[in-house]
Amino acid sequence: MKPKYSKSADKYLNAQDKTTRDRIKDAVKKIPQGDIKPMEGYTDGSCRLRVGKYRIVFVMEGETPCVREIGSRGDIYK
Repeated sequence: MKPKYSKSADKYLNAQDKTTRDRIKDAVKKIPQGDIKPMEGYTDGSCRLRVGKYRIVFVMEGETPCVREIGSRGDIYK
């Protein structure tokens, strides 16, 4: 089960320092464990994963998490 990343999520991830990038990648690999909540107002099954001050918005396609967005807590929901 290798996670898929959107172009914008991959770009954000690669702009981070190695420690942060590794923390986020490890958390995504461990889905469905972690602080996950369904996103309100979305009918496509989008969920958010909390990793410190970062939020990862993803949807499950079968058993594969597809990461749509990654951002800081204040910016991701705008």
